[in-house]
Amino acid sequence: IEDLRQGGFHLPEREVALGGQTYLLQVEPIGHVDDGSDASDDAPWGGVMVFHRPARLGRVITALQDRSHTGFDDIIGTSRAMLRVKSQAERLAAIDAPILILGETGTGKELFARACHRASARADQPFLALNCAAMPEGLAESELFGYAAGAFTSARRGGKPGLLELADGGTLFLDEIGELTPYLQAKLLRVLQDGRFRRVGGTDEITVDVRAISATNRDLEAMSHDGTFREDLYFRLNVLGITLPPLRDRVKDIADLAAVFIDRTAQQTERTPPRLARDGLEWLCRHDWPGNVRELENTLFRAVALLDGNVLGARDLADAATGTAMTPERDTQQAHGAQDSGEASPAGESKQADLIATALAQSDFNSGMELLEREMLTRLYPDYPSSRKLAKRLGVSHTSIANKLRKYGIGT
Repeated sequence: IEDLRQGGFHLPEREVALGGQTYLLQVEPIGHVDDGSDASDDAPWGGVMVFHRPARLGRVITALQDRSHTGFDDIIGTSRAMLRVKSQAERLAAIDAPILILGETGTGKELFARACHRASARADQPFLALNCAAMPEGLAESELFGYAAGAFTSARRGGKPGLLELADGGTLFLDEIGELTPYLQAKLLRVLQDGRFRRVGGTDEITVDVRAISATNRDLEAMSHDGTFREDLYFRLNVLGITLPPLRDRVKDIADLAAVFIDRTAQQTERTPPRLARDGLEWLCRHDWPGNVRELENTLFRAVALLDGNVLGARDLADAATGTAMTPERDTQQAHGAQDSGEASPAGESKQADLIATALAQSDFNSGMELLEREMLTRLYPDYPSSRKLAKRLGVSHTSIANKLRKYGIGT
């Protein structure tokens, strides 16, 4: 990272490529200069992120690496099904043609898309993604194709490039392609046919060279036959095809996946990674996992984040999978033999389920994490009424707990 020697002005937003991923940076100047120089394009520029905790720095670096440098070797799985599909995908990645990735929800379609980009001749160019199901048609159109100046009331001065322009020379990943509206299907088809399009509200033809990688959990072939998806677009997208196996067909990989997710959650929640008990692993391997790897990750996150102890057992995982977990009420009842059957009280389960549902409904990951973190500290503080006792109980640093108690106003 370079220090900015300019002072007294604001640098504009800049687009930079990092490991094949395009980032939009807004950089503030640092320091002063005596010669009054301005921020020319040739001037050195950069930015500084200040971290007070090494753990946070590690999380940011890990996040950047996960998003920018995912290769086939980074995809967890040594089962026969995964080795076969990784080998096939790696061969197809080298062919500069559209790829259609099929698979159930949560099987890792975006991971494979990123790995295909990474293994292609376009690896040094941008990789951009659009979830076709995540936004209404008008917003999806402007995100994909951009818009011209004056296209609508709140349009940015000078217009805005869309993902197709930003991904020029690289790869555009279209997730949930089966949800694309007929209107956008027709517009996308033209781009795939001749590489040209117009921005929303614009008249100028823009030419791009973009490789399309699409993914869906729907049967596009059947949809093309019944008229809900354009047949000509289906054939354009499905030049090369990859079908990902569900988790129930790769049970051998569950232990390795669980180890990674447990360590990741422990790092995110700043606690000691718990040990996965034998009955816990057996439960994971027996579960059907209709949501596949994503469901496994979410279940382990809930179980680890709310675990009262250092051993992760089958009961903890079963509770996490159903949206329940150990509550203070249930803990007290079991300690006094009030529930010899081992079943949680309906009130405790309802309260915990509401908490999990509220956390999952948050607009972003950090908001959900903070809600769970605050609830955990609020519940434990009466039994461990000092930052040192609470830090020892959770296996994290005293400074970290003290900062969090202050942040949430607990014990003040």
